[in-house]
Amino acid sequence: MTELPEFWRTEVFHPLSVHFPIALLLAAFLFKLVSFWSKKSMWKEAGSLLLLFGVFGIWISIYTGSLADGIVARKICDPTVLKDHQNFAYTTAWIFSGALLLDSFINFVKKEFLKNRLLQLLLVVLLTVGSGFLIYVGHLGATLVYQQGAGVYQPSEDCVEFQ
Repeated sequence: MTELPEFWRTEVFHPLSVHFPIALLLAAFLFKLVSFWSKKSMWKEAGSLLLLFGVFGIWISIYTGSLADGIVARKICDPTVLKDHQNFAYTTAWIFSGALLLDSFINFVKKEFLKNRLLQLLLVVLLTVGSGFLIYVGHLGATLVYQQGAGVYQPSEDCVEFQ
């Protein structure tokens, strides 16, 4: 049986899909932080859009991570790192999903008293916690790749497959 080309290996889909939501969610956090002090609605609206696309992307990353799990788990020395990465990724996805729901509530409620600074502060706090979790999940992912060799192709000793 012929092996699939490098690009089509299932475990490759996760690193392809994970970096975009990381950038989107961290940018959403920064935009919402600026919008907390700024009167310009541009920051708030852009932060909401970044958050929406970031949450969509993080769930795609969760899915592609699940696809890679069975393949990567066989190659690493310490499976607890993989389990921690997976568990913290789910927690992070739920935190940002909750932040998206809160942001939607703030944006679409017509009553002015519900759009108060306290709800916006709660959103910023939620995004701060989510960003901390996101950074830790990224650290665990980097540990898997660079210390455990997860998803990394190991060439033969004489590298004949590249000749």
